Amino acid sequence: MEQESITRCGWVNNDPLYIDYHDHEWGVPVYDDRLLFEFLNLEGAQAGLSWYTILKKRENYRHAFDYFDAEKIVAYDEQKIEELCRNKGIVRNRLKINAVISNAQAFLKVKKEFGSFSDYLWSFVNGKPIQHQYTNLREVPASTELSERLSKDLKKRGFKFVGPTICYAFMQAVGMVNDHLISCHCYKRS
Repeated sequence: MEQESITRCGWVNNDPLYIDYHDHEWGVPVYDDRLLFEFLNLEGAQAGLSWYTILKKRENYRHAFDYFDAEKIVAYDEQKIEELCRNKGIVRNRLKINAVISNAQAFLKVKKEFGSFSDYLWSFVNGKPIQHQYTNLREVPASTELSERLSKDLKKRGFKFVGPTICYAFMQAVGMVNDHLISCHCYKRS
């Protein structure tokens, strides 16, 4: 079978959802503000958990958080927060839920200041993905000096759940860095 002959990064399991995410999303440069905002919040939701756990809940998150429409999220009141805390389709952690609301406020301020969230984020890598050449997973860092800088700046702007490790995972996911192993069939795509 063709699927079996394809080499992927070693972190991918056999779930078709995970394979599809790896093959079609992870590491593909994202410039859409709403999608960048979604990824940033989902990476924050991952804190202390696995990305696979969050990926399986992603559609629930989209429905629960109005498809990450920041304009709607900033208007969430205590009743909405309580509803989210009871939603079994997402991680029911009040700090993480409140972080999405704080992040929506910060996101709108960044958009106003920079013209777009995308322009702000991509300025950290001079507008183009950083191409790494890792041969095995042990070489891939959990964070870098760049993710530390991004984390510090996001925190200064009011974002929550954006530590250096979360920021690096975010940068990998949205293609700001290409961390596909060079043996992976997706490496040259980025």
